[in-house]
Amino acid sequence: MKVGLVVNPVAGVGGRVGLKGSDSPEVQQQAFALGAVARAGERAATALRELLARRPDAAILTAAGAMGEESARAAGLTPMVVYVPGEPTSAADTVAAARTLAPHVDLLLFAGGDGTARDILEAVGDSLPVLGIPTGVKMHSAVFAVNPRAAGEVAASSSSSSRLRDAEVVDRVDGTTQLFGHLRVPDIPTRVQQRKTGSSGITPDAVSGIAAELADLLTPGELLVLGPGTTTRAIAAAWGVDIPVLGVSVLADQTLVAADVSGDELLKLVTATPARIAVTPIGGQGFLLGRGNQQLTPEVLRRVGLDRLHVVATEAKIAALGGRPLLVDTGDDRLDAAFPRYLRVISGHRRTILYPLHSERH
Repeated sequence: MKVGLVVNPVAGVGGRVGLKGSDSPEVQQQAFALGAVARAGERAATALRELLARRPDAAILTAAGAMGEESARAAGLTPMVVYVPGEPTSAADTVAAARTLAPHVDLLLFAGGDGTARDILEAVGDSLPVLGIPTGVKMHSAVFAVNPRAAGEVAASSSSSSRLRDAEVVDRVDGTTQLFGHLRVPDIPTRVQQRKTGSSGITPDAVSGIAAELADLLTPGELLVLGPGTTTRAIAAAWGVDIPVLGVSVLADQTLVAADVSGDELLKLVTATPARIAVTPIGGQGFLLGRGNQQLTPEVLRRVGLDRLHVVATEAKIAALGGRPLLVDTGDDRLDAAFPRYLRVISGHRRTILYPLHSERH
């Protein structure tokens, strides 16, 4: 089995520092100036370790240095380097590396986010099976495994007879989500994520009920950390507070304390003052953590406590998942495994839904 690997080394660097993506060199420079640490290579290595454990005969073909070679060697593999990128690497290198690999591999793995998926689409189209290792900020496209280990698992089970599906490549451009095309990915619904879908069922009555339930939980002076999303933004609006739809914001006594906070800023706030966190699942995907809200770092989640993490969603949003479980991908395997099998979803005032969550422990 021959597997191609392309890593976008700077994918996801904007997440923990509160930026909305990592696509442009300017945003990347800003992220590193804010203390961001590149983790794409590490997550790619995690996927390769899982692949190696299941298919020790797999041959890895990749690009030199941080675009794949380093991840393969960190996973204990000796890769075949078929492309040497420029310095610094760019989207053009992603396209060129993928095109070089495509004729020689059975499956192409790529580590990145939605922007990287667009580059892979440009490079190979639907000419071969591909699968994304989730390392970006958003990852709304339906071409990514649910976490790096799942990417390795799916890659190991792939063969010429594997069932494939056309998966959407989407990205946010000028504030709107656009469809750019489709890639062919292994059809394993429990291990490969769905595309993000638009919000539905957000009515004033439903949101005001959720807001009232959260208000009952909070004590005076306690912080409420609101993750991104139209649901959480509507909850804040019910209290007369305007927050960004894509950022992580902090309230106290129904008053804005800080908006668009970074992971480090958030950790300082929740260390100084007791806090609760409210997150809403991404529509259609079910992700609570690890997609667009990396500011909610493992350190922040541990400081606040998983028992003070609240899931909020309308009944319509939960129904739209079609029974698929909620998902977490914090980047910390032990933390992911600490989540309970079922979570209570606040859907109104004194209304909750007990809903399953999938983690590697489950």
